[in-house]
Amino acid sequence: MRIGFIGTGNMALAIIGGIIKNGLVKAGDIIAFDKSEENLKKAVDNFGIVGTRNNIETVKEASVLFLAVKPQFYEEVIEEIKEAVSDSQLIITIAPGKTLKWLEEKFARELKIIRTMPNTPALVGAGITAVTPNKNVTPKDLDLAMDIFNTFGSGEVISENLMDAVVSVASSSPAYVFMMIEAMADAAVLDGMPRAQAYKFAASAVYGSAKMVLETGKHPASLKDMVCSPAGTTIEAVKVLEKEGFRSSLIEAMAACSKKAREL
Repeated sequence: MRIGFIGTGNMALAIIGGIIKNGLVKAGDIIAFDKSEENLKKAVDNFGIVGTRNNIETVKEASVLFLAVKPQFYEEVIEEIKEAVSDSQLIITIAPGKTLKWLEEKFARELKIIRTMPNTPALVGAGITAVTPNKNVTPKDLDLAMDIFNTFGSGEVISENLMDAVVSVASSSPAYVFMMIEAMADAAVLDGMPRAQAYKFAASAVYGSAKMVLETGKHPASLKDMVCSPAGTTIEAVKVLEKEGFRSSLIEAMAACSKKAREL
């Protein structure tokens, strides 16, 4: 099996790194092309994969093909490669806004396509990828795709109508969390803590809290109540967050994110 990538940006590199680290295939069985010579050289030098001369060569040599270019370039790339794609190939997309219907119309024939939406924690092996196969994808194809996604985090099959929600709750949300960590660290610095130490404490608290949600199975509100002692420091902070619209700000931001994803 050879896995091909059209585009070698950060997300492609995260996927490639996970595949190689977990031994799903060898580096020499991963091929890629990028119009940016710098990006392609980085991928080849860092991972030992095989660089190709163009997109068509990548398509012809790959059994699994990732379209890892930005959404605005999808139509151009599909127009270029659609005649070279074979019926047996598994095509995996990672672009927001590009629905299965849109993809099928652009390829203009019956193909095996899986629409996905990963997120940047994939760069550290902690990503979560939403997965929606079209009707031509077999259970064996889907198992193979899930094996790939599990090398850099985990995969979750969802109905396609939820994909825009995934963009806001998982794909874009690391930015919100980074902003929160930065603000938490700023407050700790204001209280006299060295900045490097402040980032470590803030990030560790967020990491541990997320792990508690995933591993205890308890409702986040219940876990919050565990921290809030009567007349204590935490409930005082929670009161300020509620007054300043912490929850509503997040909800409104995510709604705007989902709306933008639908417009792409």
